[in-house]
Amino acid sequence: MTPPPARRRRAGAPERSYPRRGSVRRAQMITTYGVGSMVAVDNESFMVAGTDSWNISEAPTISEHRLARALGVKSFRLPPASDETSKDGVHVRRFPLWHSCPKCETLQHVRRFNSPPGKNECGDCEEDLVPSRFVMACGRGHIDDFPYWKWAHRGNRQEGDSGFCGGEMRLRTSGKTASLRSILVSCTCDVPEVSMEGAFSATALSGLKVFCSGKRPWLKDAPTDPCSERPRTLQRGSSVAWQPIVRTALSIPPYSEEHFTKLGAHLDDLRAMYERRDEHGIGVYLKVLGIERNYEFSAAKVIALLATENQEDAGSDGDVTVDGAFVRLRKQEYERLVEGRPESESDRQDHFVCEHPLSPADVLTPYGVTGPMLVKRLREVRALKSFSRVDTPETRTDVHEAALSLKELDWLPAMEVQGEGVFLRLDEQRLDSWARNAAVAARADRIRDNHARMLRERAQDSSTVPDSPASPRMILLHTLAHALINEWSLDGGYPAASLRERLYASEPMAGILICTATSDSAGSLGGLVAQGEPNRLKESLDSALDRARWCSADPLCVESEGSGVGGINMAACHACVLLPETSCEHNNGMLDRALLIGTPENPSIGFFSDALSS
Repeated sequence: MTPPPARRRRAGAPERSYPRRGSVRRAQMITTYGVGSMVAVDNESFMVAGTDSWNISEAPTISEHRLARALGVKSFRLPPASDETSKDGVHVRRFPLWHSCPKCETLQHVRRFNSPPGKNECGDCEEDLVPSRFVMACGRGHIDDFPYWKWAHRGNRQEGDSGFCGGEMRLRTSGKTASLRSILVSCTCDVPEVSMEGAFSATALSGLKVFCSGKRPWLKDAPTDPCSERPRTLQRGSSVAWQPIVRTALSIPPYSEEHFTKLGAHLDDLRAMYERRDEHGIGVYLKVLGIERNYEFSAAKVIALLATENQEDAGSDGDVTVDGAFVRLRKQEYERLVEGRPESESDRQDHFVCEHPLSPADVLTPYGVTGPMLVKRLREVRALKSFSRVDTPETRTDVHEAALSLKELDWLPAMEVQGEGVFLRLDEQRLDSWARNAAVAARADRIRDNHARMLRERAQDSSTVPDSPASPRMILLHTLAHALINEWSLDGGYPAASLRERLYASEPMAGILICTATSDSAGSLGGLVAQGEPNRLKESLDSALDRARWCSADPLCVESEGSGVGGINMAACHACVLLPETSCEHNNGMLDRALLIGTPENPSIGFFSDALSS
């Protein structure tokens, strides 16, 4: 990461070599330290600058056609690396700007400390400065320094006074406790010393008549954005100070085939020729490109691909929303996972290999499990669409998405994960018969009602509240995925955080994909695929369901009428089926292990109760 230049270079001046300020992994630029987030580097703090300041000449292109069309961009870019051989990296800007000196206790803007060039230390004490622990932000993504002066002088000014007192601010810690009461702010104008206690209440800043400044410091030259949102005090390292909004998709045929991945950015030119019905021009174009790439392209395959795209677009007239586009993505993935693609029909560079197990799956029939598939090669692209502050997608349905750049770009930052997985389905006829059970429907209705109420409470406009996805089918598939991930983390040697669920729960889909969530040594060693062989999968189901029968929190857990945030879980807790946040698509919500194995009073509501009793 490199800070941006303080001022624009003169025309003809040599390119400046910016100093490096720490490093993060490329994957963290999507999930942890993306655009607009704050990064602590030694004793300094920086904010990652917008994507329009990135040097994309050193940012490799990531192709994922389906996800790009859903997000309205042409391509994705892996964040540029910054090492000894690179010309540039990801730019950062110093934030927050208010710092304090631990020796003289001075609290002021960093520029007033008269630091030596290239250092961030107090010019008088020669001590490293400490960035402010506190910032203020609003739900629209704006962020600014905490108003220390107004906080210290609240209630200590004569009515009608205006302007600053001219004194110098001080910040010290009493050391008596670890609470905010021990952090003390004062001013040399002799106002009483005050603590930071109460600064995090919802009305703390509005009571001081502090309004949102509308600043977006991650965007260079961004004008202040008029904002009427109430700002909140946040800790600099708080999780709600930056929440990524990430969209994902699997690479499936034909887009996952080597034949099309080599086309990359040339697809736009080919689409334009296809719209003009210039098939001869497509053939000539591919011949020239094949000579450059030393690869033989098939004009017939490319034309068939472009025709498929047009059919998909024509069939999506009713799904004009972004959510509708992602529902179509899931349906396409489900169809490909059911259909499969054997390795014998794939090239070495293909990103999707999905095969039937070698042994028959009859042993899974008593469990209502059908069609297990071994996904031996899998590629997932995760794109950073935007981010939010204060309000998160889990705390408000209509969360504001802050932009990654000042001007609209035709690409988004993304990362790719290549791994493996196991895909399985439940028998549709048995699933529908089970879901009609009155006791099953009652438990699902309770979860759905609690979830719908939580969505209404968190929405500013009740007309925009989406329907709750909670249904007997969805809750069952979701809980089963959690049970299998927990089982494979114990039996297969996988860390639970290295596995990830992908649910296909809307009708007529009824499947789950459990795949590797990381690209490290736990990513693609073949161990997860081996768990999908029917005999081994049967053993995993037996063990997982037997483990789900008992929770160390029982009988409180199994008799719960509503647990978790908003009561959107029933029989589910950290001692039984909850997972790390990176593994779950629904933030550990809408779970009920009673729908797997039943309850002591009514075992029949468990989908697998017959298999357990046999």
